[in-house]
Amino acid sequence: MPSTPLRLASYNLQKCVGLDLRRRPDRSLRVIAGLGAQIVVLQEADKRLPPRPAALPAHMAREAGWQVVDLGEPGGSLGWHGNAMLLAPDLRVTGTRHLELPGLEPRGAIAVDLATPLGPLRVLGVHLGLVKRYRLLQLAAIMRHLRAAPPSPTVIAGDFNDWGAGRDLDAQVPGLRFVPSAPSFPSPRPVAALDRFLISPDLRAHSSGVYHARPARIASDHLPVWVDLARA
Repeated sequence: MPSTPLRLASYNLQKCVGLDLRRRPDRSLRVIAGLGAQIVVLQEADKRLPPRPAALPAHMAREAGWQVVDLGEPGGSLGWHGNAMLLAPDLRVTGTRHLELPGLEPRGAIAVDLATPLGPLRVLGVHLGLVKRYRLLQLAAIMRHLRAAPPSPTVIAGDFNDWGAGRDLDAQVPGLRFVPSAPSFPSPRPVAALDRFLISPDLRAHSSGVYHARPARIASDHLPVWVDLARA
């Protein structure tokens, strides 16, 4: 078992538009670099309107030393429904999938299988809907996908858009557990733990937190969150 935990982060980029209303992908990458993560799951990495060009250009991420997981839609998107993933150079992708999610708003999730120092790891990136009913339906759809997939240590990371204590979400994800999380939204004065991690029983959270260092409080309306994972 590796002695060093694997750090995974999640960050809603708000399309790289900060609270100063400036689109600064370079600033977003500065925040991402400060996380010290090997895996970074992103939300709102693309612009909203078709053909959904990348708000965080792939070439900038690569120049900063990241692998960009190939999930893009036609037209230059970085990810799928705004969900994207950056990896440290020593990690290897062994499979990717797109998951269509139910709801009034167009929503999707990404699933990426990785070879990591912890062994095989499946990471799902999500940005759930604003309406509670659809969030629950979306989690149920994700769980159906996981039950049909070959077993693997699994993390679901992203913006769950849930302002409550999460008990309703817990009921939808039997066999997984939420990592305790602190508020990450809104970034200037966080009050809601919208950004979360779900992990399978074969993983444990060594430590976790919310990243507050400059310029995170102005780079997006969300602060990034991180978790250090080890095998259970």
